Amino acid sequence: MNVGDIHWVELPPRDGHAQAGRRPAIIVQSDARASSLPTVLLIPLTTQMDALRFPGTVLIETDALNNLRRASVALVFQLTAVDRRFIVQQLGEVAQATLQQIWIAFDELTDRI
Repeated sequence: MNVGDIHWVELPPRDGHAQAGRRPAIIVQSDARASSLPTVLLIPLTTQMDALRFPGTVLIETDALNNLRRASVALVFQLTAVDRRFIVQQLGEVAQATLQQIWIAFDELTDRI
């Protein structure tokens, strides 16, 4: 797994508005740095375009690199750690420009810029 890879993930059930269930998610943790950890940091995706009204979201259009079937929204504000066992098949990866938008959204959420 590499930063920017999109995998199918089985997110455990949660209370409130957090994403759950089988969905694509973007890996944002370097496997080389964290190979000894039992969890992986990732950003869940949704196809609900109305999620773009929230800060900390990035639109991801479908393309041959990411292999998404529908345009999706990266929910950067829902960055989460998931047990490696719940990460399954790789779909593709996001373009570097999209990954850069995700880092900018993260920086804005955390007041890093």
